[in-house]
Amino acid sequence: MTKRIIRKDFNKFIRENVSLNPEGKILLAVSGGIDSMVMTSLFIDNGIKIGIAHCNFSLRGDESDKDEEFVQKYADEHKIQFFTKKFDTKSIADQSGLSIQMTARELRYNWFEEIRRENKFDFISVAHNLNDSIETLLINLIRGTGINGLGGIKSVQNKIIRPLLFAPRQDIVQYSIEYKVNFREDRSNAETNYTRNKIRHLIVPLLKEINPSVESTLTETSERLAEVNEIVSDYINDIRGRISEIKGSDTIYNIAYLKAYLNNSTILYELFKVYGLSGLLLKDLKNVITGRSGGKIFTTSNRIIKSRTHLIISPLSVDVTPQLEIGKIEDLLNNPVIRTARYINVSPDYSIPSRSDIACLDGEKIVFPLTIRRWRPGDYFYPLGMTSKKKLSDYFIDKKFTPSEKEKALVVESEGEIAWIIGERIDERYKITEFTRLILILET
Repeated sequence: MTKRIIRKDFNKFIRENVSLNPEGKILLAVSGGIDSMVMTSLFIDNGIKIGIAHCNFSLRGDESDKDEEFVQKYADEHKIQFFTKKFDTKSIADQSGLSIQMTARELRYNWFEEIRRENKFDFISVAHNLNDSIETLLINLIRGTGINGLGGIKSVQNKIIRPLLFAPRQDIVQYSIEYKVNFREDRSNAETNYTRNKIRHLIVPLLKEINPSVESTLTETSERLAEVNEIVSDYINDIRGRISEIKGSDTIYNIAYLKAYLNNSTILYELFKVYGLSGLLLKDLKNVITGRSGGKIFTTSNRIIKSRTHLIISPLSVDVTPQLEIGKIEDLLNNPVIRTARYINVSPDYSIPSRSDIACLDGEKIVFPLTIRRWRPGDYFYPLGMTSKKKLSDYFIDKKFTPSEKEKALVVESEGEIAWIIGERIDERYKITEFTRLILILET
């Protein structure tokens, strides 16, 4: 009976939510656990063209590698296109400051989308079930959330589908037994170290003692709140459009307009939750808005800083270039900053480009190894055309750099001297003169 119901509801979901042409295909996120293996089995039974993507997060030693081997063997046996990638999740989490769980989530969804685009998959399918949605609702409620967080997990979100979201975990277990679906058990799922596992193994059983139908009750409530959220979202988006503007990667709010909503915490939270704001940070956000210029807070994904009459939201990113040591010119071609680098001999007809993304430096004054790094307080250089030195911090103020632009500024350093603020201005000491015979051209 369970098998027939799950198949029927799965087929209904695909029919109503997934539009594929005859050549269409779906990328399945498969961990090797029971949910993703049941999902894969259902797709195969439906004859839908699929690929399988597996993330090895390197968090459980040999067990992680065995999961990868299990999924790859399954894909090979069923002649399914297979993708896998190994992540040093803990190191990346340490660098970014995010939790391991959040880091793993960002890594897998970014990678899935990369595969989808490059291999022309129509959708990414993830095996969340009904219990996952309920657990997410309770986690959000405990941590503090807006209406959107009480709507549970969405079954369709952009190019991501969750075709098992209707199915309780016990039904999936029963299906795997009836249909003999092989899977690997993640022993960490039985532990209570993580918040989700505590809710799964400790809190939900207690709630079921109070209300045996708590799963269906919470699901119905979540669905109603999701509909309310659609109304609220339209209203909030209208406000956001009137009091903010996007400049590059930054979003800038007019504080004079924003102060009108200081006494309405719900509106303020809904406006800023898209930037990773949690309920715990709401009071800090109000203090930044009403405080002095330079006040700032950090969310999980953005930095929010007050700059005179505006509030600037800038996305946080892992610093991929904390410091690069360049031993020879060839090494300049193998880094994420410099796009091209070459030497040329001076000729009478050579004209120095005026573009700020190209630096023409006296090649005989540049001494390797070079260093590419973030600027630091106290750094100075001699701006092209000037005979006196200038602090980089003062230069950025003169050029009206935003806080985000200052944070991202990089320099090329030769023997401890700044030769170029990348993408901005070279140092007077390294300019081309009448005595220059060799030019080093860098382009970013």
